[in-house]
Amino acid sequence: MGKHYKVTSGLLGLKTDAVRAVDGVSLTVSKGETLGLVGESGCGKSTLAKCVMGLESISSGRIVFQDRDVSDWPEKALRRKMQMIFQDPYSSLNPRQKIGSIIREGLDIHSIGTRAERRARVQELLGLVGLRPEHGTRYPHEFSGGQRQRVAVARTLALDPDLIVCDEPVSALDVSVQAQILRLLKTLQTRLDLTYVFISHDLSVVSHIADRVAVMYLGRIMEIGPGADIFATPRHPYTEALLSAVLTPDPTRRTERIPLSGELPSPMNPPSGCPFHPRCPKAFERCPQERPELRETAPGVQVACWLY
Repeated sequence: MGKHYKVTSGLLGLKTDAVRAVDGVSLTVSKGETLGLVGESGCGKSTLAKCVMGLESISSGRIVFQDRDVSDWPEKALRRKMQMIFQDPYSSLNPRQKIGSIIREGLDIHSIGTRAERRARVQELLGLVGLRPEHGTRYPHEFSGGQRQRVAVARTLALDPDLIVCDEPVSALDVSVQAQILRLLKTLQTRLDLTYVFISHDLSVVSHIADRVAVMYLGRIMEIGPGADIFATPRHPYTEALLSAVLTPDPTRRTERIPLSGELPSPMNPPSGCPFHPRCPKAFERCPQERPELRETAPGVQVACWLY
Protein backbone atom coordinates (compact mmCIF):
# COMPACT_ATOMS: atom_id res chain seq x y z
CA MET A 1 0.00 0.00 0.00
CA GLY A 2 1.24 3.48 -0.82
CA LYS A 3 0.22 7.06 -0.13
CA HIS A 4 1.80 9.85 -2.19
CA TYR A 5 0.95 13.54 -1.91
CA LYS A 6 1.21 15.68 -5.04
CA VAL A 7 3.45 18.72 -4.86
CA THR A 8 2.41 21.55 -7.17
CA SER A 9 3.97 24.88 -8.07
CA GLY A 10 3.34 27.87 -10.32
CA LEU A 11 0.16 29.70 -11.26
CA LEU A 12 -1.30 26.68 -13.04
CA GLY A 13 -0.71 24.38 -10.06
CA LEU A 14 0.97 21.71 -12.18
CA LYS A 15 2.27 18.60 -10.45
CA THR A 16 6.03 18.79 -10.05
CA ASP A 17 6.76 15.95 -7.66
CA ALA A 18 5.26 13.73 -4.97
CA VAL A 19 5.88 13.17 -1.28
CA ARG A 20 6.08 9.41 -0.71
CA ALA A 21 4.63 9.39 2.80
CA VAL A 22 3.91 5.65 2.72
CA ASP A 23 5.76 3.63 0.12
CA GLY A 24 5.01 -0.06 -0.42
CA VAL A 25 3.91 -1.07 3.10
CA SER A 26 2.38 -4.51 3.64
CA LEU A 27 0.99 -5.40 7.08
CA THR A 28 -1.44 -7.82 8.66
CA VAL A 29 -3.09 -7.44 12.06
CA SER A 30 -4.80 -10.43 13.66
CA LYS A 31 -7.93 -10.13 15.76
CA GLY A 32 -7.19 -9.53 19.41
CA GLU A 33 -3.53 -8.55 18.98
CA THR A 34 -1.66 -5.27 19.34
CA LEU A 35 0.62 -4.23 16.49
CA GLY A 36 3.12 -1.58 17.54
CA LEU A 37 4.23 0.84 14.84
CA VAL A 38 7.42 2.73 15.68
CA GLY A 39 9.86 5.08 13.98
CA GLU A 40 11.15 8.64 13.92
CA SER A 41 8.83 11.60 13.46
CA GLY A 42 8.05 11.98 9.76
CA CYS A 43 8.44 8.31 8.86
CA GLY A 44 4.78 7.93 7.86
CA LYS A 45 3.20 6.32 10.94
CA SER A 46 0.27 8.72 11.29
CA THR A 47 -0.35 8.81 7.53
CA LEU A 48 -0.55 5.01 7.53
CA ALA A 49 -3.03 5.20 10.42
CA LYS A 50 -5.26 7.65 8.53
CA CYS A 51 -5.20 5.39 5.47
CA VAL A 52 -6.19 2.37 7.58
CA MET A 53 -9.08 4.38 9.03
CA GLY A 54 -10.21 5.46 5.58
CA LEU A 55 -9.55 9.12 6.42
CA GLU A 56 -7.04 9.34 3.56
CA SER A 57 -7.41 7.76 0.13
CA ILE A 58 -4.48 5.56 -0.86
CA SER A 59 -2.40 6.01 -4.01
CA SER A 60 -1.69 2.33 -4.65
CA GLY A 61 -2.54 -1.10 -3.30
CA ARG A 62 -5.52 -1.88 -1.10
CA ILE A 63 -6.56 -2.10 2.54
CA VAL A 64 -8.69 -5.07 3.56
CA PHE A 65 -10.67 -5.13 6.80
CA GLN A 66 -12.61 -8.25 7.77
CA ASP A 67 -12.20 -9.71 4.25
CA ARG A 68 -13.58 -6.57 2.62
CA ASP A 69 -11.83 -3.65 0.94
CA VAL A 70 -12.05 -0.54 3.12
CA SER A 71 -13.15 1.53 0.11
CA ASP A 72 -16.21 -0.74 -0.26
CA TRP A 73 -17.42 -0.11 3.30
CA PRO A 74 -20.16 2.51 3.78
CA GLU A 75 -18.62 5.24 5.94
CA LYS A 76 -21.09 4.91 8.81
CA ALA A 77 -20.64 1.13 8.91
CA LEU A 78 -16.85 1.51 8.89
CA ARG A 79 -16.96 4.00 11.78
CA ARG A 80 -18.82 1.47 13.90
CA LYS A 81 -16.06 -1.06 13.29
CA MET A 82 -12.94 1.16 13.43
CA GLN A 83 -12.18 4.02 15.82
CA MET A 84 -9.15 6.16 16.65
CA ILE A 85 -7.56 7.59 19.80
CA PHE A 86 -5.61 10.76 19.06
CA GLN A 87 -2.37 12.06 20.54
CA ASP A 88 -3.59 15.23 22.26
CA PRO A 89 -6.71 14.57 24.35
CA TYR A 90 -7.43 18.28 24.78
CA SER A 91 -7.51 19.23 21.09
CA SER A 92 -9.46 16.07 20.17
CA LEU A 93 -12.36 16.95 22.51
CA ASN A 94 -14.83 19.74 21.77
CA PRO A 95 -14.30 22.34 24.54
CA ARG A 96 -17.89 23.55 24.19
CA GLN A 97 -19.46 20.15 24.82
CA LYS A 98 -19.93 18.44 28.13
CA ILE A 99 -18.22 15.09 28.58
CA GLY A 100 -21.48 13.14 28.49
CA SER A 101 -22.43 14.77 25.18
CA ILE A 102 -18.99 14.02 23.71
CA ILE A 103 -19.21 10.33 24.57
CA ARG A 104 -22.85 10.09 23.45
CA GLU A 105 -22.30 11.81 20.09
CA GLY A 106 -21.50 8.62 18.18
CA LEU A 107 -24.61 6.94 19.58
CA ASP A 108 -26.71 9.93 18.49
CA ILE A 109 -25.26 10.00 14.96
CA HIS A 110 -25.89 6.28 14.47
CA SER A 111 -29.30 6.39 16.22
CA ILE A 112 -28.36 3.60 18.62
CA GLY A 113 -30.91 2.96 21.37
CA THR A 114 -33.40 5.27 23.03
CA ARG A 115 -32.41 8.45 24.86
CA ALA A 116 -32.54 6.62 28.17
CA GLU A 117 -30.42 3.78 26.81
CA ARG A 118 -27.84 6.24 25.47
CA ARG A 119 -27.60 7.99 28.84
CA ALA A 120 -27.17 4.61 30.53
CA ARG A 121 -24.48 3.68 27.99
CA VAL A 122 -22.57 6.88 28.75
CA GLN A 123 -22.65 6.10 32.47
CA GLU A 124 -21.43 2.58 31.75
CA LEU A 125 -18.54 3.85 29.61
CA LEU A 126 -17.48 6.40 32.23
CA GLY A 127 -17.23 3.63 34.79
CA LEU A 128 -15.41 1.39 32.33
CA VAL A 129 -12.56 3.90 31.93
CA GLY A 130 -12.31 4.74 35.63
CA LEU A 131 -14.38 7.95 35.78
CA ARG A 132 -17.44 8.75 37.92
CA PRO A 133 -21.00 9.29 36.62
CA GLU A 134 -21.02 12.97 37.65
CA HIS A 135 -18.04 13.63 35.35
CA GLY A 136 -20.45 13.53 32.43
CA THR A 137 -21.77 16.98 33.35
CA ARG A 138 -18.36 18.69 33.21
CA TYR A 139 -16.34 20.24 30.38
CA PRO A 140 -12.93 19.01 29.07
CA HIS A 141 -11.00 21.93 30.62
CA GLU A 142 -12.07 20.75 34.09
CA PHE A 143 -10.03 17.55 33.77
CA SER A 144 -6.37 16.60 33.86
CA GLY A 145 -4.61 15.27 30.75
CA GLY A 146 -4.95 11.67 31.90
CA GLN A 147 -8.66 12.09 32.65
CA ARG A 148 -9.24 13.69 29.25
CA GLN A 149 -7.56 10.74 27.57
CA ARG A 150 -9.86 8.41 29.52
CA VAL A 151 -12.78 10.40 28.09
CA ALA A 152 -11.31 9.95 24.60
CA VAL A 153 -11.07 6.20 25.21
CA ALA A 154 -14.69 6.08 26.40
CA ARG A 155 -15.83 7.94 23.28
CA THR A 156 -13.89 5.46 21.14
CA LEU A 157 -15.60 2.50 22.81
CA ALA A 158 -19.15 3.88 22.48
CA LEU A 159 -19.86 2.13 19.17
CA ASP A 160 -18.28 -1.22 20.17
CA PRO A 161 -15.50 -1.15 17.52
CA ASP A 162 -13.38 -4.15 16.59
CA LEU A 163 -10.23 -2.20 15.66
CA ILE A 164 -8.82 0.83 17.45
CA VAL A 165 -5.94 2.85 16.02
CA CYS A 166 -4.01 4.50 18.86
CA ASP A 167 -1.99 7.39 17.42
CA GLU A 168 0.57 8.15 20.15
CA PRO A 169 -2.15 8.13 22.84
CA VAL A 170 0.21 8.62 25.80
CA SER A 171 2.98 10.84 24.42
CA ALA A 172 1.31 14.04 25.74
CA LEU A 173 0.99 12.62 29.28
CA ASP A 174 3.24 12.40 32.31
CA VAL A 175 5.11 9.12 32.75
CA SER A 176 3.04 7.97 35.74
CA VAL A 177 -0.18 8.75 33.84
CA GLN A 178 1.16 6.95 30.76
CA ALA A 179 1.38 3.76 32.79
CA GLN A 180 -2.22 4.13 33.96
CA ILE A 181 -3.54 4.61 30.42
CA LEU A 182 -1.50 1.67 29.12
CA ARG A 183 -2.90 -0.57 31.85
CA LEU A 184 -6.40 0.65 31.01
CA LEU A 185 -5.93 -0.14 27.31
CA LYS A 186 -4.64 -3.64 28.08
CA THR A 187 -7.51 -4.31 30.48
CA LEU A 188 -10.09 -3.14 27.95
CA GLN A 189 -8.49 -5.24 25.22
CA THR A 190 -8.81 -8.41 27.30
CA ARG A 191 -12.33 -7.58 28.46
CA LEU A 192 -13.75 -6.46 25.09
CA ASP A 193 -11.61 -8.53 22.68
CA LEU A 194 -10.21 -5.44 20.97
CA THR A 195 -7.55 -5.18 18.27
CA TYR A 196 -5.04 -2.31 18.43
CA VAL A 197 -2.67 -0.62 16.03
CA PHE A 198 -0.50 1.29 18.50
CA ILE A 199 1.64 4.08 17.05
CA SER A 200 4.50 5.58 19.04
CA HIS A 201 8.04 6.88 18.76
CA ASP A 202 8.73 5.68 22.33
CA LEU A 203 9.96 2.10 22.19
CA SER A 204 9.80 1.66 25.96
CA VAL A 205 6.05 2.32 25.78
CA VAL A 206 5.57 -0.05 22.85
CA SER A 207 7.47 -2.83 24.65
CA HIS A 208 4.79 -2.87 27.37
CA ILE A 209 1.76 -3.22 25.13
CA ALA A 210 2.63 -4.61 21.67
CA ASP A 211 2.44 -8.29 20.67
CA ARG A 212 4.19 -7.56 17.36
CA VAL A 213 6.27 -4.56 16.34
CA ALA A 214 6.80 -2.96 12.91
CA VAL A 215 9.68 -0.49 12.51
CA MET A 216 9.10 2.22 9.89
CA TYR A 217 11.63 4.43 8.14
CA LEU A 218 10.87 6.91 5.37
CA GLY A 219 7.51 5.34 4.56
CA ARG A 220 8.72 1.73 4.50
CA ILE A 221 8.81 -1.19 6.93
CA MET A 222 12.40 -2.02 7.89
CA GLU A 223 11.68 -4.84 10.34
CA ILE A 224 8.61 -6.58 11.71
CA GLY A 225 8.16 -9.42 14.15
CA PRO A 226 7.10 -10.47 17.67
CA GLY A 227 7.81 -7.75 20.19
CA ALA A 228 9.93 -10.02 22.37
CA ASP A 229 12.14 -10.89 19.37
CA ILE A 230 12.50 -7.30 18.17
CA PHE A 231 13.51 -5.96 21.57
CA ALA A 232 15.77 -8.88 22.53
CA THR A 233 17.51 -9.37 19.16
CA PRO A 234 17.13 -6.38 16.81
CA ARG A 235 18.40 -7.29 13.37
CA HIS A 236 18.07 -4.19 11.21
CA PRO A 237 20.74 -1.51 11.91
CA TYR A 238 17.98 1.11 12.22
CA THR A 239 16.17 -0.95 14.88
CA GLU A 240 19.46 -1.41 16.72
CA ALA A 241 20.04 2.35 16.71
CA LEU A 242 16.53 3.09 17.99
CA LEU A 243 16.82 0.57 20.82
CA SER A 244 20.26 1.84 21.82
CA ALA A 245 18.66 5.22 22.59
CA VAL A 246 16.13 3.76 25.03
CA LEU A 247 17.00 4.65 28.63
CA THR A 248 16.96 1.90 31.26
CA PRO A 249 17.14 2.30 35.04
CA ASP A 250 19.29 -0.82 35.34
CA PRO A 251 22.99 0.15 34.97
CA THR A 252 23.95 -3.48 34.23
CA ARG A 253 21.74 -3.49 31.11
CA ARG A 254 22.94 -0.30 29.48
CA THR A 255 24.00 -0.67 25.89
CA GLU A 256 26.38 1.38 23.82
CA ARG A 257 24.63 4.23 22.01
CA ILE A 258 24.63 3.88 18.22
CA PRO A 259 24.65 7.43 16.80
CA LEU A 260 23.00 8.10 13.44
CA SER A 261 24.66 10.67 11.22
CA GLY A 262 22.67 13.23 9.27
CA GLU A 263 18.95 13.94 9.17
CA LEU A 264 15.97 11.94 7.97
CA PRO A 265 15.98 12.32 4.13
CA SER A 266 13.08 14.02 2.40
CA PRO A 267 10.26 11.64 1.38
CA MET A 268 9.99 13.76 -1.78
CA ASN A 269 13.47 12.67 -2.82
CA PRO A 270 14.31 9.39 -1.05
CA PRO A 271 17.76 7.84 -1.46
CA SER A 272 18.32 5.13 -4.06
CA GLY A 273 18.54 1.53 -2.91
CA CYS A 274 17.95 1.04 0.79
CA PRO A 275 16.43 4.29 2.12
CA PHE A 276 18.49 3.98 5.32
CA HIS A 277 21.90 3.55 3.70
CA PRO A 278 23.08 7.23 3.95
CA ARG A 279 22.85 6.99 7.76
CA CYS A 280 23.62 3.31 8.25
CA PRO A 281 26.91 2.44 10.03
CA LYS A 282 26.88 -1.01 8.36
CA ALA A 283 26.16 0.06 4.77
CA PHE A 284 28.24 -1.49 1.98
CA GLU A 285 28.40 -1.22 -1.81
CA ARG A 286 25.12 -3.01 -2.58
CA CYS A 287 22.98 -0.83 -0.27
CA PRO A 288 22.74 2.31 -2.48
CA GLN A 289 22.22 0.25 -5.63
CA GLU A 290 19.30 -2.07 -4.84
CA ARG A 291 16.34 -1.72 -2.52
CA PRO A 292 15.97 -4.73 -0.19
CA GLU A 293 12.57 -6.32 0.36
CA LEU A 294 11.34 -7.87 3.59
CA ARG A 295 12.75 -11.36 4.09
CA GLU A 296 12.10 -13.83 6.88
CA THR A 297 15.24 -14.22 8.99
CA ALA A 298 13.65 -16.05 11.94
CA PRO A 299 10.21 -17.51 12.66
CA GLY A 300 7.78 -14.61 12.32
CA VAL A 301 10.56 -11.99 11.88
CA GLN A 302 11.07 -10.15 8.57
CA VAL A 303 13.88 -7.71 7.82
CA ALA A 304 14.53 -5.47 4.80
CA CYS A 305 18.33 -5.40 4.85
CA TRP A 306 21.09 -6.74 2.55
CA LEU A 307 22.96 -8.03 5.63
CA TYR A 308 20.41 -10.83 5.60
